[in-house]
Amino acid sequence: MEITANDILNAKILIVDDQEPNVLLLEQLLLESGYTMVTTTMDPQVVCDLNRINNYDLILLDLQMPKMDGFEVMAALKADHSMDYLPVLVLTAQPNHKLQALQAGAKDFISKPFDLVEVKTRIHNMLEVRLLYKKLEKNNITLEDIVQKRTVELTKTNLQLGLEIEERKKAEASLRDTYTQIKQLKDKLQAENTYLQKEVARQFNFDEIIGSSKLLSQVFQKVEQVAPMHATVLLLGETGTGKGVVARAIHSRSSRKKRPLITVDCTTLPVALIESELFGRERGAFTGSDSKQIGRFELADGGTLFLDEIGEMPLEMQAKLLRVIQDGEFERLGSPRTIKVDVRIIAATNRNLIEEVRNGKFREDLYYRLNVFPITLPPLRQRKEDISLLVNHFLIKFNKKIGKQIDIITQDALNTLQQHQWPGNVRELESAIERAVILSEGKSLQILDRFESFDKLATIEEPSMKALVELEYEHIVKVLQQTGWRIEGNKGAALILGLNPSTLRARMRKQGITRQ
Repeated sequence: MEITANDILNAKILIVDDQEPNVLLLEQLLLESGYTMVTTTMDPQVVCDLNRINNYDLILLDLQMPKMDGFEVMAALKADHSMDYLPVLVLTAQPNHKLQALQAGAKDFISKPFDLVEVKTRIHNMLEVRLLYKKLEKNNITLEDIVQKRTVELTKTNLQLGLEIEERKKAEASLRDTYTQIKQLKDKLQAENTYLQKEVARQFNFDEIIGSSKLLSQVFQKVEQVAPMHATVLLLGETGTGKGVVARAIHSRSSRKKRPLITVDCTTLPVALIESELFGRERGAFTGSDSKQIGRFELADGGTLFLDEIGEMPLEMQAKLLRVIQDGEFERLGSPRTIKVDVRIIAATNRNLIEEVRNGKFREDLYYRLNVFPITLPPLRQRKEDISLLVNHFLIKFNKKIGKQIDIITQDALNTLQQHQWPGNVRELESAIERAVILSEGKSLQILDRFESFDKLATIEEPSMKALVELEYEHIVKVLQQTGWRIEGNKGAALILGLNPSTLRARMRKQGITRQ
């Protein structure tokens, strides 16, 4: 039993969402795709009445609506004996709502913001199943009618008996085929739902950071320790090591996870606008500000603010940022009213902030406010045992994205990847694997990149870094000897070195410096 494209395009669809842009977007998408029977409503209270009149084949239902939310609509449809056969496809932007919706009786869900290709695919698949069920019901009725008619006729003539048996065999064969198709489609939908539920369950989990190395395990341990607290976290590490992912992991494990995580990329904000972006502005606060703007701190109230690349923030803005971190209050540009907020700060940088403080480019008091709980993310070259795991992860990802079936990684290919120093870290590796998947022929991953220039640079830099550490060691020992190993006070080594005494002690412990 086959469902044609016309059958699907003529199915009756109801869109329920209190946001007019969402309704218009979905309606336009369906109409442009050729669907002819599309109804919309922004009033969830009329859904049951509309369904009784129109007998819909599919309802696209938003979960968060005033007066009556999506869960209440599904409960009303259940009470009306409609949910047993009517597919409901819920629309939600909340990951934790998806599993609830499936448990409440929804057949599937679509995440907001919409992926239009995904929306069309899911609607097509669900309608195909729905119409198969309808045809099955119709076939059952037809079959019963045939049986009744044939039974009457069998009493009149034995000659027609063979014909009736043959007809019944054909009908049963058709029915078995129909059940087989339904089972296949049901299994497919079930597998997709299982996959999506796993994706929801692990969203912003450590699965986003692939690796089992000791250095990475230490990072995971620190995240677990600090996430439930309200302490400020400073993420340190080179570009591409995953500082943004760790920030999201901390937020998702905190008591603030139901509130927003607002990200501020300090490298992209223009100096002239950074204050209004962070703190907001009133209309007419400066030339060209023709509307009121809510700042990032207000948006993050009750949640978390992620200040990415904090080392790039202009010096004049650092004092104002320090005040908000210390007192939890600020004023919008153009307004005298003080606004109080409760925001957790996570900052990240690839710079050496201690050097920035020494060079007068970063405020020392702000540094100490941010450096409450530092977490250093190791570069990829220091955890090369994770490269094979990362390659497998990215290979699965890009096979699916590009539509290939590459499942063989030769030892030569792996050796090539492990010999590279990866100055761009995991981000560079991800790009290299995507490029390799595109260029590879057959089922074996082919690494065509040549990394010589970067590797030579990295080889040159490693001794320099080592020499810098040794130089710092010698300098600290020399100053301590000059001060008679006195650390604090006006004549102490900490003041001469421009360090906080506790920082100097930590450096001494780290480098094994003891009194000689």
